[in-house]
Amino acid sequence: MSDVGQLFEENAALIALLNTSDRKRDSWPSIANSVEREGSAVRLLMHEIDPSANPLFDDEDPEDYENGCPTLFGDDEFGSPPRRRAELEQAREAARAELRTWADTGLDFISVLDERYPNRLRQVVDMPPFLFADGTMKQDELGVSVVGSRKATPDALAFARDTADMLVDEHLTVIAGLAAGIDAEAHRQTLADGGRTVAFIGTGITRQYPPQNRDLQREIGGRGLVLSQFWPGQPPTRYTFPMRNASMSGYGIATVVVQAGEHSGTRIQARQAQQHGRPVILRDQVAETTQWGRNLIGRPGVYIVSTVDDVRNALDDILNTDRIMQTALDQLIGAYAETR
Repeated sequence: MSDVGQLFEENAALIALLNTSDRKRDSWPSIANSVEREGSAVRLLMHEIDPSANPLFDDEDPEDYENGCPTLFGDDEFGSPPRRRAELEQAREAARAELRTWADTGLDFISVLDERYPNRLRQVVDMPPFLFADGTMKQDELGVSVVGSRKATPDALAFARDTADMLVDEHLTVIAGLAAGIDAEAHRQTLADGGRTVAFIGTGITRQYPPQNRDLQREIGGRGLVLSQFWPGQPPTRYTFPMRNASMSGYGIATVVVQAGEHSGTRIQARQAQQHGRPVILRDQVAETTQWGRNLIGRPGVYIVSTVDDVRNALDDILNTDRIMQTALDQLIGAYAETR
């Protein structure tokens, strides 16, 4: 969506939908998927305001049960109550003001309707409806998450540094969560090597957590990219970090787990990566010392490694498999096109 004015209105409609949703029935990812599917947040908002006058594309064929899209908030064919319509209109006007304020203060808002939104992240069912970006966006970049414990051992920190070194040598982007320990070490080593690193943070874009990584966050924003999927002032919570881990998994091509305990938040990213169909590269110590790690052994797309060379070999296999699959897909599409 290249028209600036149109994108502004779409973004305002999206924010209005998010701010007036019924959290018991609709999650942010479900709204993001509905907007992506419809191709317009404005159409969804107008449908919520007056369903009978603004049918969705999927409403045009009421017998198409497979592809039919239910209304987001349970409105019926007779239209929304006046109070609900007023709430939505007020929310849209407030969203317009908020977008202008963000733009005036230099905040970069990227919705699922923006062509800059990462294509790979767009492929996962729990994609966030928007991102705030500090730094340089690159579409379709090949990145690998390097994650692990905040209270990391010296051996694990060395493994994270060596892994980041290798990824830079392979011209791959290093993704991490800007947490203390493994994440910060991977970020720092990548910057020291002159590589590109992307940080997914578990707070709003205007906040820094943990506070000791304030300068590191600023440096990544200047030389790489910091991404947040929360409102600008969102503080850290126990819910924001698992959401951030899911987005890290969706953004990259694989996740390397360097060190993690039985109840580490890192296991969430490993689980999400499996659900996203993204490979997990698990250090052998994690596989041997945690039950969740042992449960991953032998699963499709899971690699158990002992050395950084093992990580490199696993990535070679992953990238080669992706190339083979893409070539086969291109051939199928080409063969189908010839029959048309």
